[in-house]
Amino acid sequence: MKIDRLIGIITILLQKERTTISYLAERFEVSYRTIQRDIDDIGKAGIPIVSIQGYGGGLSIADGYKIDKTILTKEELQAILAGIKSIDSVSKIVHGQTFIEKFANGKDTVLTEHDVVLIDLASWYQDSLSDKIEQIKQAIFNREKLVFAYYSGKGESERMIEPYLIIFKWAAWYVYGYCLTKNEYRLFKLNRLWNLKNTKASYVPRNIPDGKLDFEGYFQTEKIKLTALFDASAKHRLIEEYGPKCFTVSEAGKLLFQRSFSDSEYLLQWVLSFGDRIRIIGPPELRAKIRKHAKNILKQYE
Repeated sequence: MKIDRLIGIITILLQKERTTISYLAERFEVSYRTIQRDIDDIGKAGIPIVSIQGYGGGLSIADGYKIDKTILTKEELQAILAGIKSIDSVSKIVHGQTFIEKFANGKDTVLTEHDVVLIDLASWYQDSLSDKIEQIKQAIFNREKLVFAYYSGKGESERMIEPYLIIFKWAAWYVYGYCLTKNEYRLFKLNRLWNLKNTKASYVPRNIPDGKLDFEGYFQTEKIKLTALFDASAKHRLIEEYGPKCFTVSEAGKLLFQRSFSDSEYLLQWVLSFGDRIRIIGPPELRAKIRKHAKNILKQYE
């Protein structure tokens, strides 16, 4: 787009003491005459561009004319760049380098700093995840309905939604939208969502009630209080997931853990992941489920 090119030319002129029309034409992959017209438009906007002919000449912003290049501090720029790079990790279009080119200037720049915060939002399904995010973004921008196959603990189903948000939460990616199959706002985990297609059918955006955007309470349909004794070898995992104060140490060296969970499916899978390093004390229903699973697992190896 022309406006992007004009902004790009201005930022290059801010970074470089002098540049040439041929360099700008090659940089933006347009003709010499197009760059000349762009320079005229920039001048009409009130930014004086000086053209010096001959050896060592070129284009520059007139001496004495200043554009504030310190609207953002270096720390703020670095924070923004870290966020952009995190999105780049799951995007098909890389924005980090473009950002650097637009905002870096001189030696006092984010370019001279090593990255101290690296955020990789990708998963084992990197290629398919990037494809899904790109498709969903375009559908949201164009207000077009999506259809897909969805796999959950309740089985497989086909869904059609009006997409509104792409969310990274609880260490996973989700799409939030109005499910036309269930006539309700829903969250769908992207790694459970396959055969994604854009119907190209448009929709009129709904006014989402404030309460529907409370994602913290999305799974809180019930409270299950777990009481369990863990082997000391599981300490690192408990600390990693719930902190060093999530348990007390018994006289026998076992770790007494008590916590409420709101997702029964997650709780069952989490408990089973500890194998024989956990003993469930309560609730009784969970103990019964564990016994049933243990018996079924044993049958597989008999």
